[in-house]
Parts: sequence; structure tokens; C-alpha cells
Amino acid sequence: MREVTVCATQMCCCPDREENIQRASDLVRAAREKEGAQIVLLQELFATRYFPQELREDHLDAAEAYEGSALLDRMAELAGDLGVVLPVSFFERSGNCCFNSVCVVDADGTKLGVYRKSHIPMGPGYEEKYYFAPGDTGFKVFQTRHAKVGVGICWDQWFPECARAMALDGAEVLLYPTAIGSEPHCPGLDSWPHWSAVMKGHAAANLVPVVASNRVGVESCEHYNGGRTSLKFYGGSFVADHMGQEVASCSRIDGEAVGEWEIASFTFDLDEVARQRRAWGLFRDRRPDLYGRLLSM
Repeated sequence: MREVTVCATQMCCCPDREENIQRASDLVRAAREKEGAQIVLLQELFATRYFPQELREDHLDAAEAYEGSALLDRMAELAGDLGVVLPVSFFERSGNCCFNSVCVVDADGTKLGVYRKSHIPMGPGYEEKYYFAPGDTGFKVFQTRHAKVGVGICWDQWFPECARAMALDGAEVLLYPTAIGSEPHCPGLDSWPHWSAVMKGHAAANLVPVVASNRVGVESCEHYNGGRTSLKFYGGSFVADHMGQEVASCSRIDGEAVGEWEIASFTFDLDEVARQRRAWGLFRDRRPDLYGRLLSM
């Protein structure tokens, strides 16, 4: 029996970067000390408000290189102190490009490498193509002290190919840090059921647990043309088991007050999950020779 406790999280972000990082650090510490978490997932770009809501050139100045990143060094020290695996979402600069990236930190504080977001959205309130180049790392799986983890970032979670590629590479847990909420062009749309169902489908189709951590709260901004918009991030972070069933969850914004942060944890027996994955035969019965169509648009 090989047990691992995973933890989904969510928190409100404010304009003050240091306050956000401290809040995230407190959240990770609480997950470890209160829930016994061994793998803790923070939300996408937790150090700042979700700046792709607007188009502003000066936001590009906030990107930092992987080597020498003060944020990564600080979170790596925290992970080592607590003995937790900690994927850290950050705004990365490499050469002439910027990426939406995650550095996976092992439980001893070692930085295992970077995954760069592959699928970059562009739409009202989510103007990511202005800031981020498409990732060039390919889908990645990281061997950590507690499990082999695969990490996709937000928009990646809508693509089954991402989850399947990580499962084929041996991922035992799939992790999705996200930032999703209201849609400015369609105020009545509640995307949470769709958002969560897709990831639960990845868990069921691959027989691999999924952890999704989303931000929460209302974030507003003034645009260069004098307009103003707000995004209402609905939270609803969750853990799904290998059958696609939700086994732990955080609150959603539904008109009621939501705390500044929340955690939701669950313990899996990875050996038992692996046994069931083998027994179902879903990977045994794959037919890659028939899937060539997937290689074209």
C-alpha cells in the first residue's frame, strides 16, 4: 500500500504581490499541518491578480527567469521545510519570450524542472496570447518523492490529449492549476459544471486521480481605453478519484461570502489505483494505429 494525500486549494488575490505570496505560503503550511498533505496544488499565477484580464505592456516586466527566481527559491524552501511536493505557477521569461509556467518542487526543496503551458487562450477577459508564447516543453511528468505527477495549466485541461499523454508517461496524479470564472461577453454563463466535468472525465478515462485548484474572488481593472471590467473567479477547486468521482471540494462563489482561502484534501492508495487501472485494460486495448487523425487540425 502506497498512500499519498493530495490537497486542492483556492485563495483570493489582491494587488499586493508580497501579500499574495505570504497567503499562498500560509495555505500550503495549513494543508500540511492540518490535513497531512504531501502534494499541495496552488492556483495558476497565484503571486498576482489575473493580469491577462487586460492588455498592458508593463505587465510583461513582471516575468522572471527560472534560474534565480526569487519566487521559486522562496517556495522551494517552503516545500523542503514542510516535506511537500509543490508545483509553483509563475510568469516565466526565457530569451525573448514569456511563458505561463509551472516549476515542480520536490519534497526536499529540489526544483525538478518546468512545464510551459501548451494551449494558450484568447478571449474577452482572458487575453493570454498577448503575454504568453505557446509552451515548448511538451507534456511532462515529474518523479517526486510521493508520486509521479503530471501538470497541465488551466486551458490545457480542456484537451484530452494532454491528460492522455501524461497518463501514458506514467503520471499517477494529474494536477491542474487554473484561473477561471465569469465570462464578460456572456454574464449569465456558469462554466463550472462544464469545467469540472471535463477534468473528472480525464480522471475516469485514464483511471488517474485529478486535482484542480482555481482562484476565487472578484478582480476588477481599468483598461487603456477607459473601460472597466471585472472577473468573478468562482473557486470550486476539487479532487476527483480515478473513477471521476468528486471526493473533496472547496466552496464556489454563488452570491454568498467565501473565505480568503480554502483547502480540500483526500488520501489515495496509489498501488490500489494502479491495480484497478491495469485490470480495466483501457491502456492494453488502445489502438494507436487508428489515431492518426488526431495529428491534424
